[in-house]
Amino acid sequence: MPFDGYIGIDWSGDKSKFQKGIKVAYLDKENINPHIIPPPNKNKYWDRSTLIEYLQNLNLNKSYLIGFDFAFAYPFEDYKNYFVDLDNSPKSAKKLWDFIDVHNYENSNYYGGNIWKNKTICEYYNSPVKRGLKFKSRRRITEIYAKKICSPSPTFNCVGPGAVGTGSLAGMRVLKILKNKFNIWPFDNLKNKNKSIIVEIFPTLYFRKHSIKPKKNTGYTLDQINDALKKYDCLPVSQNLKMFGPDQDEADAIISVAALKYFSKNIKYWKTHKAAKKEGWIYGVKFINDKV
Repeated sequence: MPFDGYIGIDWSGDKSKFQKGIKVAYLDKENINPHIIPPPNKNKYWDRSTLIEYLQNLNLNKSYLIGFDFAFAYPFEDYKNYFVDLDNSPKSAKKLWDFIDVHNYENSNYYGGNIWKNKTICEYYNSPVKRGLKFKSRRRITEIYAKKICSPSPTFNCVGPGAVGTGSLAGMRVLKILKNKFNIWPFDNLKNKNKSIIVEIFPTLYFRKHSIKPKKNTGYTLDQINDALKKYDCLPVSQNLKMFGPDQDEADAIISVAALKYFSKNIKYWKTHKAAKKEGWIYGVKFINDKV
């Protein structure tokens, strides 16, 4: 499936006006060096609303494969439910996005943490408000597969530096908006080739797949990033690439665009477990027809 360009987005769910953790990388279909896209209007940082506007203004005559670094849905296969024993628990991923959005409608910039104020729903999360009585370290099927290389954080966990929960809450609100203009994989039928495709990414997995780990207290070096890019048949980044802080969100965005282009060429990476229609699937996690 050919694409004109690849966009990797290292995401953030924080409540600030601007999200320092959002970094956007781009790679086109020609074999050139990947690069970081700066936020518009000379802003120092992206915010979620500006990023959504940027994506919605992409050239409609071109096709893009776009990766977001958050969980597109919650575990469902284990209990056949997202929120066990909740009367109005949604039954599909898109209904889940609506559900999350409804409980956060007062929050601007797609922040999702307002859901913790609901006395019933907050019990399912480990959040800054409380560790809910119904919180469990549940795993999606794609996460069970990914664990063979690198284990993602549980999706209902919203506490700690590696937690994906808060970002996923904001992300699901964003997917509710973007689903009208983009195909969201693996939930949508991809027969409409006029639409670009959005997929879930896991940058750490792309590094770990080739046994590349960040240096303690400093993060990835440029040599490590370029070594990883080479594994994905991608040219190196510029030696002038600036990365800030130990999280090095730029590195995650950069490796993601290389992985997106690399995996998109192989049909096996488009195959998923049947649970993916409810739970989503991490792009690049290979599904094998065996028992989990």
